[in-house]
Amino acid sequence: MEDPEGQYELGKSFLDPAIQDDPFDAYNDLRQHCPVYELPETGLFMVTRYEDVREVLTTPSVFSSRPGAGAGGANEASKAHAAVFAEKGWIKARTLQRTDPPEHTHYRKLLGRVFTNRTVEIMRPRIEEITHELVDNFIDRGSCEFVSEFALPLPGIFICEQLGLPAGEYATFKKWADAMLAMSQKPLSPEEATIQAELEVEAQHHLAREFEKRREEPSDDLISLIVHAHQDDEAFTMEELQDLMHQFVTGGFETTTAAISKSMWLLLRYPEQMEKLRADPSLLKNFIEESLRFDSPVAGLWRATACPVDIGGAAIPEGSPVMPRFASANRDPEIFDSPDEFNIEREDVSHHVAFGLGNHFCLGASLARAELLAAFTAILERMDDIHLIGEMDKEIHNFSFFLRPMKKLEIGFTKK
Repeated sequence: MEDPEGQYELGKSFLDPAIQDDPFDAYNDLRQHCPVYELPETGLFMVTRYEDVREVLTTPSVFSSRPGAGAGGANEASKAHAAVFAEKGWIKARTLQRTDPPEHTHYRKLLGRVFTNRTVEIMRPRIEEITHELVDNFIDRGSCEFVSEFALPLPGIFICEQLGLPAGEYATFKKWADAMLAMSQKPLSPEEATIQAELEVEAQHHLAREFEKRREEPSDDLISLIVHAHQDDEAFTMEELQDLMHQFVTGGFETTTAAISKSMWLLLRYPEQMEKLRADPSLLKNFIEESLRFDSPVAGLWRATACPVDIGGAAIPEGSPVMPRFASANRDPEIFDSPDEFNIEREDVSHHVAFGLGNHFCLGASLARAELLAAFTAILERMDDIHLIGEMDKEIHNFSFFLRPMKKLEIGFTKK
């Protein structure tokens, strides 16, 4: 039954950590009964069907990427958060994620010169080297806490190096990345918002010093390439650079860490799929895509309606926050055969939207795929009998409204 008035009673809250931990039954309910669901706590419209998600992602004139107020709405927390940047740091410009064409096209064109397939191929040997160095640290032990010892430091060390920052400080950058995302993860109190803003301002001042170093002494790292990315002799401003780094730091850590962790967890949950992968390593790329589809590391991203719109049987007012839910779209039975089955031989996997669609298709998708490929090539080459140690927590994820960060994953294995 459709519910055009958006008053469907889900009977559970998407701000409940238990629901966010395993939301797929709730997504199924919504796709069937209320494909565009208004969260009563925040007023956010959540879009759950594949074709509707596709429409949101590919119609920027209606579903704008220009920012609204975030998960908590235009409240005291968001005001407290913004005040810290106005007083102590930089109010970030709207660049890649937070603009629509033609502004977005300008940034995309400039940064497209930095994130090319050729650049990723040049980076690949270093990604593989870091991967094996991390495995070296625990391979003789026969066990590891996979998230903190592998899934986090692999993208963490790599992005630090690419930003020209000390690789050993990736834990600091993880703390800063968490602060950068805090306002979007869940509603915060004004006091909590202020604390997170102070941490992000700390990151801003560190990065500002690095920008100035690269202006004076260019190098071949990512910060230098972006600082010196010009068009018509116009360089990025400090506010633009801060916004770009916000996106690179959060994307470089959080999403790839989640993807690596979850891919390992899926192999443990479905050992027959791991055996297929070992028997036929040519399935590795398809396994990566199926992992991204089955449990997308980014559940969805924010949009705002530029005008009143009807979609999925719901009437959404102008100026409303909207979230196309990638994780739900990727389980839509109208698109995927047996969508709740994890199948690394799936033929329709290429339709997934884990990296988005349209103008805002993830700029770092090639890099993320390269890191996942390096990770699981090394794991399968160097480890046998991979198994879970102990029991998982009842809720395996840290709470987040739009990411899927795993708490921990204790694994054992036999060294090959």
